Amino acid sequence: PSPLPQGPADCPDPLLLPGSRWIPEPGPCPSTVSLVGAQVTYESVEVPENKRATIPCSAYEFGLKNPRIEWKFQKGSSLVFLYYQGELMEPYKDRIQFSPSNIVFLTVTRADTGRYICEVVEDGSKIAKSEVNLIVQVPPSKPVAHVPTSATISSKVVLRCTETDGSPPPTFRWYKDGMLLPTDPKSSPSFRNSSYSLDTATGELVFQPLSSSDSGDYSCEASNNVGSPQRSDAIHMEATEVNVGGIVAAVVVLLMVLALAAFGVWFAYSRGFFSTLSSIPERKEPLGRHQGLGGGGGGGVCSVSHLPVPFSSCSTTGKKVIYSQPSHRSQGEFKQTSSFLV
Repeated sequence: PSPLPQGPADCPDPLLLPGSRWIPEPGPCPSTVSLVGAQVTYESVEVPENKRATIPCSAYEFGLKNPRIEWKFQKGSSLVFLYYQGELMEPYKDRIQFSPSNIVFLTVTRADTGRYICEVVEDGSKIAKSEVNLIVQVPPSKPVAHVPTSATISSKVVLRCTETDGSPPPTFRWYKDGMLLPTDPKSSPSFRNSSYSLDTATGELVFQPLSSSDSGDYSCEASNNVGSPQRSDAIHMEATEVNVGGIVAAVVVLLMVLALAAFGVWFAYSRGFFSTLSSIPERKEPLGRHQGLGGGGGGGVCSVSHLPVPFSSCSTTGKKVIYSQPSHRSQGEFKQTSSFLV
């Protein structure tokens, strides 16, 4: 057998329509791997959104007798059939044109980005498979910069830039006061006093630690070589010192409140407020003075209180009866007889 071509110059261009681009992956052309009983090829195709896209089936060879061809679409952990048992599956019937050597999307959307798998079986024995990674090109939308408006000096501060539409995923750059931040702050005299790390793939800008010179207006930019780069709105971040005076003032106020509460308890105790109820005298009177209580005239003892509203407690034959004396004062004449502090 003739040797496989080893370089991109030896690779024949696949059948693609105008507007699409073929990207050979590293390895033998088109990344052919021989397996026991099977042959698998890999390649990538990039097509702008809303354009026609042709996905070749490199596993198919002209002259095969009664080949069985199946197409599958894989995106993440999801795997669905596009072409199975000689017919296109929903929802691709109205979007795809099938031929043994390729499938053609009339128009592609960003949701079509993923891996397309073509499997060819001849006479139930020879198996060949080709995989095409389709990337639908979508320019990035306006990103959003997540920047705190205030941050403490010497602390760790994380700024984030997010964008959801770009395909392939965009890379990010950050600007301070309209000036591009270099990946290494020590490489620029303007940012030599800053200490930060910048991840262009995730869009995270991490200050550790934050310095007073890091105050400024920050914005981020997303680009993926499709369309023009997009920049976010600028957000001002102020690097501030720890508010020691506010902390001291809060502690002083708390101590004053505790001191006033302690003084109030001491004042009430010194005026005898807590011992008033326990020092009220009681006098014993014969039950005879309260005939009619308990329904009998037997002997017993009553305790009479001298609180502002007098009451008596009488014990008879194992039963205790409490009643209050009638008051000789009206509500208008009520006077407070005990002083206390809340």
